[in-house]
Amino acid sequence: MHKIAIPESIIAGALQQRGKLNRYERIVGPQTALVVIDLQNVFMLPGAAVEVPTAREIIPNVNRLAAATRHAGGKVVWVQMTLNDQEESWSVFFEGDRRREAFRELQRGSHGHALHGALDVKADDLVIEKRRYSAFIQGSSAIDKILRGFGIDTVIIVGTLTNVCCESSARDAMMLNYKLVFVADANAALSDAEHNATLGTILRVFGDVATTDETIARLVPTHRFSVAAAGD
Repeated sequence: MHKIAIPESIIAGALQQRGKLNRYERIVGPQTALVVIDLQNVFMLPGAAVEVPTAREIIPNVNRLAAATRHAGGKVVWVQMTLNDQEESWSVFFEGDRRREAFRELQRGSHGHALHGALDVKADDLVIEKRRYSAFIQGSSAIDKILRGFGIDTVIIVGTLTNVCCESSARDAMMLNYKLVFVADANAALSDAEHNATLGTILRVFGDVATTDETIARLVPTHRFSVAAAGD
């Protein structure tokens, strides 16, 4: 698991900007989606083309968050990076790159494309494919339209890589006016330095950074309860 260390200067800056560290003391379950980014075999299995070892360590926290989100009336969304018919549009990135194997393993129906078997995916959850690092950027997926259809205004971001697809999705979600919670111990990068750099950026500008336990504690099943609790 990553050793979390957000610089004190970032925390101080967030406090000065907001007047408090967390924007969202309560997360209203029915208006919330847990968005799980790219926890697929190609990133998670030992020896996989683009293995992120820490991604295996966050599975218990992701499953706990999924259960808590469902219990609070929210939606769980499993997002899969999918590169079918994307070779031309990704040509600048992949040209001469050793990660061509990853491109093949992110084709729909491949073993690498599948969600990791230890994830607690339920029948009522949503599974959405994306074609870019960010799930929310124009042309990547239908996630924004789908979430709006469920009345979702808050997203909890977990998955891998912290500083690539998760950060990209988080930034764009916030810019589409979603409330954002980024879970510090349910995202995975290739190093603590990369992981913590993203946590600092998210906290300073884009949304809340919280642990799994803190996020679960904030989830409430109704807006009425949320308002009452906030006023206690």
